[in-house]
Amino acid sequence: METDCELRVLGPPAFTHAVPALLEVYEEAMRPPPEQLPGRALVMSTHARYPGFRSVVAFEANTPIGFAYAFHGAPGQWWHDMVTKALRSRGRQQHARRYLSDPWEIAEVHVRPEAQNRGIGRNMLHSLCRDRRERTAVLSTRSGPSAARHLYHSCGFVTVLEEYSFPGTPDPPFDIMAARLPLRVSGVR
Repeated sequence: METDCELRVLGPPAFTHAVPALLEVYEEAMRPPPEQLPGRALVMSTHARYPGFRSVVAFEANTPIGFAYAFHGAPGQWWHDMVTKALRSRGRQQHARRYLSDPWEIAEVHVRPEAQNRGIGRNMLHSLCRDRRERTAVLSTRSGPSAARHLYHSCGFVTVLEEYSFPGTPDPPFDIMAARLPLRVSGVR
């Protein structure tokens, strides 16, 4: 299904300014415990300073209904280091080399629940990954079946690490997924 929303690319300063409104989208989509929101806001603002940062925000009537952002992943970044270590500890060094040596790290992709299933997440994901110089895109998503996982699979992502619990997070485990860039267009294998 197509959407009539407007996608806008926000640079780091505009994204940082928009974090409070984007946090509302995150809260509706993810339903985290309220005490986690200030930390999430800080993480999002910090990510805006990472190399190659790019964000895409979906708007309807000038209100954000979805957002996605990514940056160039590299050693020294928390997610990159934790995933690399986990892959190596599980004997998957080849995945670490193949997918994390030059990654486009997709940190967030969220759409308000009432706006889901309209192609907004897919459009944001493709816009976010278009014309990237990195070889691969990587992300984490909750373990188990979900609409997000279906979207990622349809774009060419494969699971490279199952049921990983990030240190210090009480949440359910995540799966780490990766895809070669450019992303696969739906229906094309």
